[in-house]
Amino acid sequence: MKSPLSFIGRVRDSLLLSSRAKPGFPTRAAFARVGVVERGICFSILLALMLACPALAQLQQHPQIKGDVIGMHDLSPGGPSPLQGTRNGSCSYCHVPHSGNGNMAPLWNQQLTKATYDTYTSTTDVNKQNQQLPLGSDSKLCLSCHDGTVAVGDTVLFGQMPMKGTWLQGDEFGTHLESSHPFSLIKPLHDNIDLTSSLSTAGKTADKTGAVHLVNGTVECTSCHDPHVQAIDKLSMTFLVRDSANGEMCLACHDPTRTRMGSKNEVNPLSGWAVSVHALAQNKVSGTAKLGSYGTVAANACLSCHAPHNAAGPQRLMRGTNEAACFACHSGVASISPPAPNIFAEYSKIAHPLPNGSNPHDSAESVVLNNNRHATCVDCHNGHGSQQVTSFNPPPLIRVSQSGTVGVAPDGMTTVSPAVNQYDNCLRCHGYSAGKMVNQAFGYLPARAASDPLNIIPQMNTSAKSSHPVMHARSSAQPQPSLLTTMLDVSGSTTHGRTMNTQIFCTDCHNSDDNREFGGSGPNGPHGSKYWHLLEHDYEYSQAPAGPGSPVTVNLRPQPDLSINGPYGMCAKCHNLSIVMQSTSWKYHSNHVAGDGFSCSTCHNPHGMSATSANPTGLSMVDFDLNVVGRNGGLPIQYNAGSNTCVLMCHNTAHDPNGNVRKVAGAQQTPMGIRR
Repeated sequence: MKSPLSFIGRVRDSLLLSSRAKPGFPTRAAFARVGVVERGICFSILLALMLACPALAQLQQHPQIKGDVIGMHDLSPGGPSPLQGTRNGSCSYCHVPHSGNGNMAPLWNQQLTKATYDTYTSTTDVNKQNQQLPLGSDSKLCLSCHDGTVAVGDTVLFGQMPMKGTWLQGDEFGTHLESSHPFSLIKPLHDNIDLTSSLSTAGKTADKTGAVHLVNGTVECTSCHDPHVQAIDKLSMTFLVRDSANGEMCLACHDPTRTRMGSKNEVNPLSGWAVSVHALAQNKVSGTAKLGSYGTVAANACLSCHAPHNAAGPQRLMRGTNEAACFACHSGVASISPPAPNIFAEYSKIAHPLPNGSNPHDSAESVVLNNNRHATCVDCHNGHGSQQVTSFNPPPLIRVSQSGTVGVAPDGMTTVSPAVNQYDNCLRCHGYSAGKMVNQAFGYLPARAASDPLNIIPQMNTSAKSSHPVMHARSSAQPQPSLLTTMLDVSGSTTHGRTMNTQIFCTDCHNSDDNREFGGSGPNGPHGSKYWHLLEHDYEYSQAPAGPGSPVTVNLRPQPDLSINGPYGMCAKCHNLSIVMQSTSWKYHSNHVAGDGFSCSTCHNPHGMSATSANPTGLSMVDFDLNVVGRNGGLPIQYNAGSNTCVLMCHNTAHDPNGNVRKVAGAQQTPMGIRR
């Protein structure tokens, strides 16, 4: 490091050289002719001026910093900046010793920008920005170069100095600052549950070093950046005021631990950060990923998902619009080691639909997704609180990978924040929400008698006639001889299965076909599957193209594959289909499966039967597919569990009230139900 006297000498020479054409300034020769005393006085003045220079102050505070502390801001010839002028003396590009731009405090020499800005806005932001920056604010001084509207080196004292070279990528921000962290906020600052309370109450950040600070009561560029010292943070080297590994810069203002604001307890969207996978993961991140400078996911912290400048997604400064930000790591990229779970690969299958331009996610949106249905990663996961699943808890509690997400109670309206049970989160879309539509990508959809076949709440809650035990514990008095004691895994063994309990998860059926929980190598959850309706295993559907009551397709006889890999594979995960074929629970199972090749969906609704369903009056989730089953004449479709009889028409076969079954060749039935 050059000595302070050497540094002062350089500046003195620069000022003298620059003054040749300025009346009243001595030339180098004139300076040499003055006496020793005069030179001493002049030198003392320069010494006092330079000792007041923030760069030297930083040298005293950070003696470990080597070399030219001004770094890339040294625009003098031969300096480290790719943008260089022809004048010696790095300070003179921004400062003058007398009469700077408007006599502003830092004796500013660069011409000021007159631009107005499009600034950051967000539906969750409580503090607004000044679009016309106050004259002399720290941020206006920075932007006099960095917005690109004023040429670098366009000075008050020396005019436009000749410059050569170009900006480094990302250093010129322009006037569209929607994708940069807000600054020059309108005072006074407003409080919010995810902010450090001292910002509004005391005008201070929570940074214990005091380096991250408010400037005149607001956030300015210099709250986070020191323009005179490039390398306080040895890894980032972006003029940060302190080391920012592990998100320390962000945590100076954003508080994940806060639960109360005033007299109200609120849900902090950042809660759980300290124990989240993104705060703890030691996966190495290469520089090519451009997800931070610190080498690991944990050390990059907030920067893994957020970009303080030039973010791809303006809302909340995401590195991509929600799911795109997640896929930067969760796509099997080589820049993350070991690789994060490859969620993106699941979207090459039948997958939850990602948003498009007409149905984007927003953090301030309603928990119940009415008429804006989408399946963004952050609808089901909270990146601030999500934890790595190391063990699988029993149902119905939500998995730690979904910690901090929101949900809806089984009444379909009450917000649960954070969600307690896994189904709470699913009910954001699959309950009473309006605007539900059939997605053809999921494949064939049976038609049931319920008024809203896409609403699983009446099909599965405690008022349902019968249902799979997702929202409540198994309580049926009906015998269930086929039920396994242990669920089968994706290979058909019990090695990675789970002991059957009184309740199950939505994801016990709707899961990726290669999920890790049940013995695969892929990620858990209904991201995508090779099977219809995001099911873990195959679940075939009998269909009647000619209408209800007519012959069916997808004939699974004469030797049905009852294994986990067969057309009944989804049911085989929990039910011993050999016992089903023995007709133990119902004496006609074998006839319908082995004899006629019907799928389970023809007679059963896998979710359950609504209490208001007119079809049928029986139990055991018997809720006929009205695309396949038709009426027997003018009689309503019925199932009598006591007598094991049906009243209906199916595959040109009439089932009469007295139990008779007769073929009706060429029968034409009136279509019923909702066609898909």
